[in-house]
Order: sequence, then C-alpha cells, then structure tokens
Amino acid sequence: MNVVEKLHSLGQSIWYDNIEHRTLINGELKAMISRGDIRGVTSNPSIFNNAIAKSNDYDEMLIPLAQQGLTKIEIYEALAVADIQAACDLFRPLYDQTKGADGYVSLEVNPYLARDTDGTCQEAARLWAWVDRPNLMIKIPATVEGLPAVTRTIAAGINVNVTLIFSIERYKAVMEAYLQGLEQRLDAGHSIDSIASVASFFISRIDSEIDNRLSAIVNAGNNTAEQAKDLQGKIAVANAKLAYAVHKQVFQGERWNKLHDQGGSIQRALWASTSTKNAAYPDTKYVDELIGPDTVNTIPPKTLDNFRDHGTAVLTLSTGLTAAQRVMDDLADLEISMSEVTQKLEDKGVQSFADAFTALLDSVEKRCVTATKEL
Repeated sequence: MNVVEKLHSLGQSIWYDNIEHRTLINGELKAMISRGDIRGVTSNPSIFNNAIAKSNDYDEMLIPLAQQGLTKIEIYEALAVADIQAACDLFRPLYDQTKGADGYVSLEVNPYLARDTDGTCQEAARLWAWVDRPNLMIKIPATVEGLPAVTRTIAAGINVNVTLIFSIERYKAVMEAYLQGLEQRLDAGHSIDSIASVASFFISRIDSEIDNRLSAIVNAGNNTAEQAKDLQGKIAVANAKLAYAVHKQVFQGERWNKLHDQGGSIQRALWASTSTKNAAYPDTKYVDELIGPDTVNTIPPKTLDNFRDHGTAVLTLSTGLTAAQRVMDDLADLEISMSEVTQKLEDKGVQSFADAFTALLDSVEKRCVTATKEL
C-alpha cells in the first residue's frame, strides 16, 4: 500500500488543485485517476488563467469562438465548461463506484458576485444546468452574503463546495447553512440522497499572515519574543484541528441523524491552500498534519509529488487538541486577534479571486488576438 492508498484508507480523499486542457486530452488526468492518485479536482480563476495564458492548448477551441464574436467572458465560460465537463466524465466511473462519495469536479461562480446573494444563486443554477453532470460541485464563497446562497443552492439540489473559510466561527455558519439547505429540501418534498458538499477551509494563508505578525514581535526583542517565535508555523494547523473537532460535533446527534436517515451526506471538511509557502517548513506539512476521516485535501501538483515521494499517512487531526487550544490561547495573549486576521484573509481572498478573474478575462482577450493573427 503506497502513501496515497494509506491516506485514503484513513478516510481522507486527495483532490487535485489543478486543471489543464492538455491533461484532459493526453490521458494524463485519466492515468492519475486510474492509479488512485486523485479522487476529485478543484479549479479557480488563477488555475484557468495559467492554463490559458501560458499555452496555446485552447487555440483550437478559442479561435472559432472568437470568430463568432463572443465576449471574453462568454469565451472563457465556453472553454471552462468544456474542460469541467470532460473532467467530470473522466471521474464519473469513480463517482458511480463510490456512490457519490468521490469523483467531483469543482467550478467557481463568477468571483465578482462574492457579495451578491441572489446573483450567486442564479449563477450557480445556470452553471449547474450548463455543465449538466451529477458530479459537479459549484464553488460559492463563505462570505456573509454567500451563506444564504449556500442554503438556497443546496435546497435546489445542487452540490456545493463552500470556499474561502478561515475562521471556526464562519465554519460553524457554513455547516449550519448546509444543514438548513438539506432541511428545506426535505420540507419541500425532495430527496437529499444525491447531494454532496465540502467546506473548503484555508490553511497556509493563515500561517503566512500570522507568522508575519509574530516575526514583528520577535524582531522587537521584548519579553514576549520567545513566545512569539515558538508559535510560528503552528497556528494554521491548530485552527484546523479545532475546526475539525467542531465538525465532528455537528455531524452527530438528533438533528444530523434525522438528515442522515433520509440519505443526507456529511459535508466533508476540505483543506485548501495546502502548499507550504515558507521554505523553512516541511513541504508536506499541511498534508501530513491534517489527516482524518470525512475530510478532503485538495493538493497542487508539486505538493502532491512531494507527498507521494516522502509524505506520511497517519491519523493526525484528532490528536493534540489540548495543545492546539493552548497555541490559540497563547496567540490571544500576544494580542493577535484571530477574528481580525481571518476577516482580513477573507477580504483579501475575495479580492484576489476577483483580480484573478479579471486577469483571466484579459488573457482570453489577448489569446484571441494572438491566435487569430497566427491563422
């Protein structure tokens, strides 16, 4: 049993935080699925931008669309939906084999709608109908405005990947939004046995932000410098472990059991942003230290290669909870506010996704010009 197989035996699925047109057509993605390396795919505007801007892989599809006079957003959507449909089809056997436990491909709603509840709901329904695959997940951000959109979209029978979660308090609200969506769907007389959802809890960005603040304390050289130094690289994992403990509490008891008896599936915690940003930390840190049942880790290519090469698959999520709480208490003693940090990260995340989407549309426009000139 290799390390990826061992990871799956412990109840965690690896999804691939990457999608490229060439891997869909050259058999590379299919081979990864067949080997059992990955059990799903996540995408975002940055990933699509890299794929479109840095290659001519899309020219065969892009040129006819440009010649039809479509706008850059219409061209992007046509390219993205075609890729997502192809990926869904490759994962469909796994989806069927696991009875909907795995085999999902995520597509993000327009990031400009992150603060627009109604717009997000409409966009989710439109993309769901267009892709027309049961193993699609629509990504909706966990903003205050996104939460009611999650409930309404789940109630409409659409799979949802709730993204940009940083705080435990917001994570609680995400799980509540999911449960309410299932309950509303049942109340309307519809089944819930084919609905799936994950909650994407971001990891490394938390350490990056907080480590900068801790470094400032260390560099100041006062009497809290040693305490600050000791906390570096520990906050993100501690935060995730405490979030997972809440997850386990939510998905048990009378309320959940009623939904489970009607076919409801646990909304799995998905660890996102799991590449290591600090070279001083192990390159598989945010995989090795976040392993437990009913979870997903969406991993970028380099980190997946590293994990396959020298990662460790043992249960780690439910261990060291007392130490994790102590770490968070020590952080509060240093007057670093997790609520302020996580709100800042959410705001930056919303803006960075919107900026990436703008860059993506610009890349589509430039590629259209270049490709048609080369005819």
